[in-house]
Amino acid sequence: MRLTVIGTGYLGATHAACMAKLGHEVLGVDVDPDKVAALQAGRVPFHEPGLPELIARHTASGRLRFTTDYAEAGAFGEVHFVCVGTPQRKGSEGADLTYVDAAFAAIAEHAAEGALLVGKSTVPVGTAGRLADTLGVEVAWNPEFLREGFAVEDTLRPDRLVFGVGSSRAETILRAVYAPVLDAGTPLVTADFPTAELVKTAANAFLATKISFINAMAEVCEAAGGDVGVLAEAIGYDDRIGKKFLRAGVGFGGGCLPKDIRAFAHRADELGVSLGFLREVDAINMRRRDKVVELARELCGGAVLGARVAVLGAAFKPDSDDIRDSPALNVAARLRLDGADVTVYDPEALDNARKAFPLLGYAMSAEEALRGADLVLHLTEWPQFREIDPERAATLVARPRIVDGRGVLDGDRWSAAGWHFRALGRPAPVGERSLRGL
Repeated sequence: MRLTVIGTGYLGATHAACMAKLGHEVLGVDVDPDKVAALQAGRVPFHEPGLPELIARHTASGRLRFTTDYAEAGAFGEVHFVCVGTPQRKGSEGADLTYVDAAFAAIAEHAAEGALLVGKSTVPVGTAGRLADTLGVEVAWNPEFLREGFAVEDTLRPDRLVFGVGSSRAETILRAVYAPVLDAGTPLVTADFPTAELVKTAANAFLATKISFINAMAEVCEAAGGDVGVLAEAIGYDDRIGKKFLRAGVGFGGGCLPKDIRAFAHRADELGVSLGFLREVDAINMRRRDKVVELARELCGGAVLGARVAVLGAAFKPDSDDIRDSPALNVAARLRLDGADVTVYDPEALDNARKAFPLLGYAMSAEEALRGADLVLHLTEWPQFREIDPERAATLVARPRIVDGRGVLDGDRWSAAGWHFRALGRPAPVGERSLRGL
């Protein structure tokens, strides 16, 4: 089939490349000519494993192209996927639908008769029906469930597909688009517009709630002297709960969960339904950042003024260069404002971090960041940070003090190597020496 993908950011570029991989002819559309030129040349302006190779392969074959011309896209496509962002509105919890509305209006103006316009963006419930009524075109909603770092896999081999449709014709077209995926046994849920829109926001709300739940348990463990790691392991054996998303730490960030739960609560308010618990989920998440700052001050004797702090991590999660609402950078910036000399290292996100936080210091390796540090903060769960040798690291720093903000380092091993070790929701390792003399 001939498909267009409107918006070639993270979601759109991934979707376009994967649709080409499935055998379709695909035209990506974006208003940014520099981005279009880069993608057409096979260059991806963000980090996502496997995606650059996929785009390069299919642009070289001619199956995947990119343009800024909506008229060209309208003449080309049978199905138009809209994949633009829905950021949080300034001064409000609600979603900003400016880009969604503009993209749908632009492609609707040029689309051929009978074309299907499919939204993939995360939107407040009621958006699809409003667009269908306003534009007078056939609309469907096909929410995405991508995990950064696994986006290609999640598109080609998703754990489910959701079609929000208003006609059997729209469902038939989407079944044809995703035929290879459905033939592989992927479950399909067909729904009306409101339900399809709510599936995505409900999924994100649940994941955020699970993360904040275990972080709330970490707060209780800190007050009571318990160990949230052992607690999480024990309750995770219950298959009604499961172990995923039960690692306590500095909390979630990124371009989806924080703004999506706020938008969901805001939209529910508009509908007369209270989802106040999502605001507490958000508040718990932000308190974990406060706790890391508090621990940093504690380990530095009450204040970080003049202390050299090494921050391991800038991206909001590993296998990504996305720094949107990054807990690591939020903590780093707060310590910088408190007078600390902060140096950040991240394997992929340094360029983005420098642009957004130019007053922070940056290192080109973990070793460089550690050298001369009075305190180390482990805030993004890159695998290479787990592999750091604490004995070797102790020879680099000025004072061996570390906060594990992701709950994955072996505290006993670091303590045995002479480090003063702290992790959220966990007691200090047995036998750890005091701060005196460090």
